[in-house]
Amino acid sequence: MSRLPSKQVWRLSALLGLFALASCGDAATTLPPDPIPPEPPLLAECRSGMANQYPCNGVDLVSKLEMHQIGAESTVSDLWGWTDPATGTEWTLVGHSSGTSFVGLLDPRKPFYAGVLPMTEGASSSVWRDIKVYRDHAFIVSDGAGPHGMQVFDLTQLRSVSNAPATFTASAHYDNVASAHNIVINEETGFAYVVGSNSGGETCGGGLHMIDVRAPGNPVFAGCFSDPNTGFSQTGYTHDAMCVVYNGPDAEYRGRELCFGANETALSIADVSDKESPTPISATRYPLSGYTHQVWLDAAHEYLYMNDEFDEFDAFSQTRTLVWDIKELGDPILAAEFLGATPATDHNLYIRGDLLYQSNYRAGLRILNIEDRENPREMAYFDVEPADDLPGFEGTWSNYPFFATRIIPVTSMGGGVLFLRLSGN
Repeated sequence: MSRLPSKQVWRLSALLGLFALASCGDAATTLPPDPIPPEPPLLAECRSGMANQYPCNGVDLVSKLEMHQIGAESTVSDLWGWTDPATGTEWTLVGHSSGTSFVGLLDPRKPFYAGVLPMTEGASSSVWRDIKVYRDHAFIVSDGAGPHGMQVFDLTQLRSVSNAPATFTASAHYDNVASAHNIVINEETGFAYVVGSNSGGETCGGGLHMIDVRAPGNPVFAGCFSDPNTGFSQTGYTHDAMCVVYNGPDAEYRGRELCFGANETALSIADVSDKESPTPISATRYPLSGYTHQVWLDAAHEYLYMNDEFDEFDAFSQTRTLVWDIKELGDPILAAEFLGATPATDHNLYIRGDLLYQSNYRAGLRILNIEDRENPREMAYFDVEPADDLPGFEGTWSNYPFFATRIIPVTSMGGGVLFLRLSGN
């Protein structure tokens, strides 16, 4: 298929045409308007089970940035998203071993690498870097990184980057923790929950280290919560969590701020409304657990979906997703176990509406329909590193399915970041 002529060729043709008209004494006085340039093509539609070299079903590849194109020296890990309320531009915040990179998606087919926020000076390079957003600030922690603390970055700086790629500096720094595995933010209340704290500062037993970030440039320690009935060391270590203002069916807790923790050995539910005196609600174990890794709630706060990071190595030959009925918070019920199409290890998962987006390491992004909450079914996938689908810790670390445009950024630990969309979306 032939291409439309470039703008330069078009202009030259137009000028020659005008010259010919002028020689006949009937010249136009102005150039015609520029033609509308063609839209940049989709990088690869999913056809017959492939999008370029990537196995797929129902998911298209819009664009990709390699590691060197986002300033990453090695492993790409977590990511999150921010939509600028002033401009509407969607930004992907990508964590990697040496810092956090910022990618603008004004045109998702031509992602714009604005620059990088290096890790805290004096910290150690680490594969673990996690990011969340409150209003117009990003909050960043790193595990196994020594005195990294929590970096705070004013995202409005991204509106006026004139020397891309820029090297940014943190807008503020919180040093009451050193290293930490992850960070959770309740955007309704303005509180951050650093989890898996270690290596110095107030570790809270590795549980919830609560921080008031309502004034983002001045984070303030608010309290600790840990349930010693959970965790391998019985300190209440929390690997990841989701904290919300509860709006579910359990009337006793409606309107309270609750945290649902993946605590290595159990699902932990706590009332953290009073930061100085948080209280446990329940701690629930389940059969054949390996490592309780991460959880996410549906919008009605009736069901919770959990991944276990180690169970595919020992007890299961297919990826297991645990479905919890949490209508009674004091007595969660394991309602179902969904077994996926591959044996890959599962990692982070997120819910938007009736779709569950799973980053399952070597099997890539897997998208489940959960309209029937207790009976998920896989409807689409995209494998970002198509070597094999075996258990292991390569492939995709995380995804972000919450942009209004429905573009889905997905990390490739060894390959950078891909921007995907459901086919036909």
